Amino acid sequence: MSGKYGRFSLLAVLAVASLVTAACSSNSPSSSASSSTPSVSSSPPATGGGSAPSGTGTVGASSSASSPSQPPGSQAPTSQAPTSQAPVQTANVNATGSPTPGGTLRMIGNADVDHLDTAAGYYTTTYTLERAFTRQLYTNPASSDPATSISVVPDVATELPTTANGGVSADGKTYTIHLRPDVMWDTQPARAVTAADFILGFKRLCNPTQNSVGAPGYYIGVIKGMDTYCAAFKNVKPTVADFKAYITGHDISGMKAVNDTTLQIELVKPAADFVNILSLPFSSAAPVEYLQYLPDDANFRQHTISDGPYSITKYVPGQSYLLDKNPAWTQASDPVRHQYVDHIQVTLGPDENAVQQQIAAGTQDMEWDTTVPTATVPQLKASNDARMGIYPNYDTNPFLVINQQSSNNGGALGKVEVRQAIEYAINKVSKGKIYGGPSLNTPLNQIIPPGNVGYEEFNLYPTPNNSGDPAKCKSMLAAAGYPNGFTLIDVYRTSGKHPDIYQSVQADLQACGITVKGVPSKASDYYGKYLSDPTGSKKGTWDISEPGWIPDWYGNNARSVMEPLLDGRTYGPGSTDWSGYNNATVNADIDKALTSTDPAEVQKAMHEADVQAMKDAVIVPFQTQSTPLMRSERVHNAIELPSSVQYDVTQIWLNPTS
Repeated sequence: MSGKYGRFSLLAVLAVASLVTAACSSNSPSSSASSSTPSVSSSPPATGGGSAPSGTGTVGASSSASSPSQPPGSQAPTSQAPTSQAPVQTANVNATGSPTPGGTLRMIGNADVDHLDTAAGYYTTTYTLERAFTRQLYTNPASSDPATSISVVPDVATELPTTANGGVSADGKTYTIHLRPDVMWDTQPARAVTAADFILGFKRLCNPTQNSVGAPGYYIGVIKGMDTYCAAFKNVKPTVADFKAYITGHDISGMKAVNDTTLQIELVKPAADFVNILSLPFSSAAPVEYLQYLPDDANFRQHTISDGPYSITKYVPGQSYLLDKNPAWTQASDPVRHQYVDHIQVTLGPDENAVQQQIAAGTQDMEWDTTVPTATVPQLKASNDARMGIYPNYDTNPFLVINQQSSNNGGALGKVEVRQAIEYAINKVSKGKIYGGPSLNTPLNQIIPPGNVGYEEFNLYPTPNNSGDPAKCKSMLAAAGYPNGFTLIDVYRTSGKHPDIYQSVQADLQACGITVKGVPSKASDYYGKYLSDPTGSKKGTWDISEPGWIPDWYGNNARSVMEPLLDGRTYGPGSTDWSGYNNATVNADIDKALTSTDPAEVQKAMHEADVQAMKDAVIVPFQTQSTPLMRSERVHNAIELPSSVQYDVTQIWLNPTS
């Protein structure tokens, strides 16, 4: 997930309002939306992991649906929105001159993506790459205007669906989507992308490997028949032959290819955010050739097929990518992307300091998975260096998730009073300093971050200047029956600033009388092996951890914040409800927000869910971030995509004299 800061959800509310205005005028639940994606630096909300059909997950330590008493000393929520704050330096687009084709865009960074397969790829870095070689029915346009950049526009689809144009049925449950006939795969020979290809993409999502979709709730329980299809798929042997036989021999009852250019999708119930879901890379089409490989296995990664402006022509795992122009792509077929540069070269290995040095020297052009080093930001800001831009992420990143299911310490973390005590222990300002200080980070005291529907500023666990109150934590632990504290296991990623965050949390809890022992994890193992593994969570392989979350889209986005983080009804392998939280009141608020076309009702439901979950102390929010990005002098038209927290590589052109 990635991070963003200091912005009230004005854009989100406006986006929902515009959605509802359109919906009311056409009786359509379709949304005018915004986008985002699953993580921190290059981490995701979650990587792959098996997904469980809706309702089949079990939760070891559920919260009561009733509200616990309000934490002592808490401040009541306020419905008044804080003033919108924009970062001081917001853009470095460098759009002067006319687009000039040619050249090689050089990107450099540290680590590889989580997955190359659109069925599973969830890192923000993965989204940057997928922008170049995949297409969806709908997408977010590149724009330096924030409201435009989070809107949803047609991509492979010819138009946004409404009741007026026949795209949405009167009951809001059937979508009829017409496809552009000239979108082509870069196969030999090139052939058209069809409605059947999109259905195949959906059929691959819930494959029973760790490379399945990371947010099953977006699809299971939304598309008719998806739950039944996925429930049966989980019993299929993970072999190419068995997967192919199941996928080709079974259908999702709610999906139909009327003809090559007409796709019909039937929903379980109206979903006002369905076009947002269809704009996610998970919802990409898949060519039939992908049935020759297990999803995202080593063979698959060497045989990706493109319907975007660029194709991956060479991939050395963990070392490099080379993307060349896709000869089957045409500008006339794509209203969103361009094909200005001839090649995109990605070099992996260097850390963020080496990356910064090379971009500043002009030997590389853009970051891949790193950002401007925090120590460098003040100098670049002071000199007003036009090569750096600072962009809000509308995220919560990182935060402390508390594993309510852990059996350690006699199930202490299953007690709300213990979790509330931990809320008071954390020094949020010190976490912000690790990520560059107040110019890039703003303390956050609720789950829903600015820029997302339901955000309203409140603080149930106030501490002096957001710097923690260890004495209050100690007294609350004693009252809960733990006067001598206990020991917690903190699993943390070994990359980037995560070790520093772990050490900071360790120090905060030590001051409260809680001993923290660390378990280091590779980024590739972090979610699948630990946070999204219910068996290990219940056994106590971890107690606390510090993930992050970038919503998968903005605007009408209850389903991309509160549903994946807090809805325990979809808990199971691969779930992003890492704490194992399940609260009937919160679930009801989520349901209301997912179907309502009244922006005030959506806002109210999500805010009330936020308050309830904070009373239950599900997580300890730290901050919401902004991201500093750097480009070389020769990069023109560097437009940041909120969904990937990076410049859109399909918009960039290079100075012809460089």
